[in-house]
Parts: sequence; C-alpha cells; structure tokens
Amino acid sequence: MGFTDFVSDAGLTIANSYLSTRSYVVGHAPSQADVVTYKAFSAAPDAAKYPHVARWYSHIASYESEFSTLPGDPSKAFTTYGPETTALPTNPKDKPAEDDDDDLDLFGSDDEEEEDPEAVKEREARLAEYKKKKEAKGPKPAAKSLVTLEVKPWDDETDLAEMEKNVRAIEQDGLVWGASKLVAVGFGIKKLQINLVVEDEKVSTDELQQKIEEDEDHVQSTDIAAMQKL
Repeated sequence: MGFTDFVSDAGLTIANSYLSTRSYVVGHAPSQADVVTYKAFSAAPDAAKYPHVARWYSHIASYESEFSTLPGDPSKAFTTYGPETTALPTNPKDKPAEDDDDDLDLFGSDDEEEEDPEAVKEREARLAEYKKKKEAKGPKPAAKSLVTLEVKPWDDETDLAEMEKNVRAIEQDGLVWGASKLVAVGFGIKKLQINLVVEDEKVSTDELQQKIEEDEDHVQSTDIAAMQKL
C-alpha cells in the first residue's frame, strides 16, 4: 500500500535520514522525482527538526519555474514506505531488525535495472540544454556603491586645487571618481566633497581613505558623508 506522508514526524524523519547523504531524490541532478516529491509537501519543512529535508526543499524550490522541463521518471518520487508495507511505523526505530533496507523504496533505488539508452540520452540532452540556459544568463553584475567622501584641509591657506588633483590621481581597479565641490566649513576654510563609485569586492573605502590621508601636506582628515548601494 503506497502513500505519501510528509506530515507525521515518522515520515519526515525517514526522509531527513535519506537526504542526509543525498542532494536529490534520485541521481545527481534535479528530476521529475524531485518535482513530484516537492509537490507532495503542503508547506516547507521545519529546518530545525528536519535540516536535510529543508535544505533539499529549498534547493528544489529554486527550480520551480523549470519543473515541466526537468528530466526523469516521476514514478521514482518519495511516495512509498516499501512496496509491501501496509502501515508506516510510528518511529523508524520500530522497524523490525530483520527487515532489509533494500525493501524500502523511499526515493527509488539507484540500483534498479539499467535505464533505456534512449531515456538516458534524452535526459542528458535536457540537462545540457538547462546548463546552456544557465550559462547564457551570464554572471551577476558586480556589487557597487556610490560614496560621497569629504576631504578636509589643514587651514584656509591649503591649496585645494592641488589637494583635489592628488585625490583624483589615485587610480585603482573598481574605482571611478565623479563630481566634486567645495563646501564652506567656517573661518574661511572649505572642504572638498567628492563623489565616487566603487566595486565593493575590489575597493576598500578604509584603505582608500588611508591613501588620501598620506598627502599630509594638504589633507588633515577624511570622512564618508554618504554611501548607498547601486
């Protein structure tokens, strides 16, 4: 008597144990067996109690838009607790010691008779097409930030034009200087306020500030006035 049981602790415990050493219901790629099994859940499993099931559930959910095109045999989904079992034990530990684990057709056996060559060929073709689509999307754009940096001179006699020239002379991969302006701070002193765009993985704003402050003849200090992700 076959049935689906992803509600009881017993059923979820068995599934969690099975998925502790597997990424997919059967084989090494998402298939229709994963699709059918995924749809048997009424809600996402508790990650604290069933971490392996939750991990698998979340991973398969990322393929939801491609469910109809995934290859494989849906009959191998996790829908039975043994082909001849008439009731699910309340606890997996209650299973008689003499029972052979090979009798449990939880997710479909990987040791079943060889698949039809044509079916294998079709599956591999679909997987290749899927990988090609993934590659066509290309890498994600680099994370960037727009930064407004304030550069403060020593006094009103500091050559601000030279100070800005030295700031812009700093070149680095992932760094682009933008517009700037002088802002009055009092007593005839003005500070340089300059915009820049940085790639987060390539440019450290702390290190950039240190480089600017190395111009000790002109720069007293620097501060980040604003920063936002692009």
